[in-house]
Amino acid sequence: MRVVIAEDAALMREGLIRLLEDRGHQVCAAVGDGDALLAAVAEHRPDVAVVDVRMPPTHTDEGLRAAMELRQRHPGTGVLVLSQYIETRYSARLLEGGAAGVGYLLKDRVADVAEFADALARVAAGGTALDPEVVGQLLGAGRHVQGLAALTPREREVLALMAEGRSNAGIADALVVSGGAVEKHVAGIFAKLGLPPSEGDNRRVLAVLQFLGS
Repeated sequence: MRVVIAEDAALMREGLIRLLEDRGHQVCAAVGDGDALLAAVAEHRPDVAVVDVRMPPTHTDEGLRAAMELRQRHPGTGVLVLSQYIETRYSARLLEGGAAGVGYLLKDRVADVAEFADALARVAAGGTALDPEVVGQLLGAGRHVQGLAALTPREREVLALMAEGRSNAGIADALVVSGGAVEKHVAGIFAKLGLPPSEGDNRRVLAVLQFLGS
């Protein structure tokens, strides 16, 4: 993969460069602020960008706002937010336009290098990688939506796992149920959220995330 990194902490930035290059990927640029991120992506057109949330000048949400702008300017570039914080408002907006090619992982919850590398590859290929804690907070932010309120507790569990990017088989393993049971829950979710088959496979990932901006 061709990767651009936006991380203002020098040690973290250098660590990501080494990690990715050791796995055979090309780090096109490693920058420390949102403006430099947008310039680097425009220049190098990478497969994916790894973006921290809090960067200069105010260290609040510059990275996430830059990621949103990146998604608008370069929809073909995957965006993996890697942060210590969950910014619910901007996270929901980042996902509103579609969760394909988007990831949001918490730094202190990435269990190992292989897990991170797999998530990055998934996002670069147009998939999704969301930390369960991020999903939980986003679900909480959208509970007032009527369609979401109609879901059963089990359907909410299935939906949260779908939003993490898991397949039906992966959901079945996580919940210790049959594949057929998962298929019925997924069909029920789509029906309650008004997502007809014509909307394509992307509805798996967007089944709940599309409501978060409401």
